[in-house]
Amino acid sequence: MSFASVLLVIASCTSNKEKQISEEIQKEIAKPNIIVILTDDQGWADVGFNGATDIPTPNIDKMAAEGVVFSNGYVSHPYCSPSRAGLLTGRYQARFGHDCNMPYNVESDETVGTPLSEKMISEALKDLGYRTSAIGKWHLGDHEELWPPAQGFDHWFGFPGGGMNYWGKSKNKIQTIYRDRKVVPEDELTYLTDDFTDEAIDFITKKDDKPFFIYLAYNAPHAPDHATKQYLENTKHIEYAGRSIYGAMVNGVDHSVGRIDSTLVANGIKDNTVIVYLSDNGGRVEHADNRPYRGHKGMLFEGGIKVPFSITWPNGIKPNQVYNEAVISLDLFPTFLNMAGGNASNEKQLEGKDLLPYINKENTGKPHEIMFWRSVGGFEYAVRKGKYKLYKSSYKDKTLLFDLEEDSYERYDISDKYPEIMIELQAAYKDWDAKNIAPQWVDPHAENVLKEESKWEAARNRSSK
Repeated sequence: MSFASVLLVIASCTSNKEKQISEEIQKEIAKPNIIVILTDDQGWADVGFNGATDIPTPNIDKMAAEGVVFSNGYVSHPYCSPSRAGLLTGRYQARFGHDCNMPYNVESDETVGTPLSEKMISEALKDLGYRTSAIGKWHLGDHEELWPPAQGFDHWFGFPGGGMNYWGKSKNKIQTIYRDRKVVPEDELTYLTDDFTDEAIDFITKKDDKPFFIYLAYNAPHAPDHATKQYLENTKHIEYAGRSIYGAMVNGVDHSVGRIDSTLVANGIKDNTVIVYLSDNGGRVEHADNRPYRGHKGMLFEGGIKVPFSITWPNGIKPNQVYNEAVISLDLFPTFLNMAGGNASNEKQLEGKDLLPYINKENTGKPHEIMFWRSVGGFEYAVRKGKYKLYKSSYKDKTLLFDLEEDSYERYDISDKYPEIMIELQAAYKDWDAKNIAPQWVDPHAENVLKEESKWEAARNRSSK
């Protein structure tokens, strides 16, 4: 080989190496920031993009219009803690027995909550070079060994338990605000929705070259019903006081969304920031609005598991879209992982789908042919396959079947007309449930369901006399 040829080979190798390094740098630069904004017990129709006309949500609606609204967006459970476990692990929480909220008024140990053996989104993104933050309500383990710093979060600001007053007044160990395991003095807190937003903005604007992942889990509009004068002023037109206060709590979140959006714009990072907005489950019994759907938080009717759900990413998703196929909160983990340059197919435990190819019409199929829900080890369960939905309802003491294309409001039980579909879906549930484990602890949900239905039945009987 001539000297000139050797030089060409060296030059080629150097060029290829530089190209590889350049591609790696570009890959790092292209990684989007990711923010999950999770609300607590917010009803389907409590945002303008789903039809709310009484609660002002202009910032949330603007954000949704900049990306995709999921008209059939589900969560994996009808109430708080299990739903969050599914979202953050990307798999059905029944796989690891997380069917229930933490037991009430009990000092839980490290076995009660999402186990450390389950990989969370935060851990996967941290492995890809992200800095990670959990802000707000945790509710995935009361014991300090299960708090966010043990689950892949570099930064934490919030409370461990399932509910807390909005003024930051400490009640016990799990209803106390912490920053990275240290108690935050009460005189540094104002109104939790605003405080959580302040912390998120501080994290966004921190001088750091790494992309960020923020899990921003507001406790609004969960009870207790507390709101500032500022937000109450924006809902004073709502005559019913309970709805007005609830609406003010939602409006507080909307104001926060506007502040976060402005921060991203001011720092020149909005175009490469993914923002997902959703509720952890359907709206609560009082004051929330799940119309036109049947049911509420705790139920496996659509009103309990179908939630306001949107995603925006200016660099990667076209605006003003509505996606009508069924999606579920389990899909967020693989979607984020692939967006961040990872490979979701290597995470064999994941049960969600990367939604980006479906949103961008690269894949014209359905993300899910079948989806499942289980509450308290099968006390109640549901299966959706295509247009059919089966619901073993303990509220109604019957297994129901609905055609969601013809009857999306679940008014007409067609179980007697289609016994073969009942058999098929019950068999599918049995096969799916065989891969689950029993609930590792229990909560009062089952007894509360029976009490609620008994109360409403008594009221119906009184009114018919």
